[in-house]
Amino acid sequence: MTSLIRHLTVDSDNPYALAGFWAQVLDGSLADDDFPGDPEAMVTAAAAVLLFVKVPDRKTVKNRVHFDLQPQDRTRDEEVERLLSLGATLQGDHRRPDGTGWVTLHDPEGNEFCVERSAAERANT
Repeated sequence: MTSLIRHLTVDSDNPYALAGFWAQVLDGSLADDDFPGDPEAMVTAAAAVLLFVKVPDRKTVKNRVHFDLQPQDRTRDEEVERLLSLGATLQGDHRRPDGTGWVTLHDPEGNEFCVERSAAERANT
């Protein structure tokens, strides 16, 4: 058998706070044994398990790997507004007049991620 990805690990200044943001984004949950100040925190969601670990270095360059989110029960634009209200910030708007494209956001620690069109929006083009 080949290897499986057990979880995706994200370096973080404040693992618990960043995990809390991503738990809201992904409608996931923090592990029962994760608390503020812990050196790591884990989010379990339907599509992935994310592990946030404390590192002493701050983010200084663009991520080599990032998440591409596809909304399941709302449009891309509705999801972007929801994520902004949770604390994400706009990095780049790549939406096109024909409805295609994506939006690049930063999480509270500056990690890039993108929001694509929902499956329903893709089916309508």
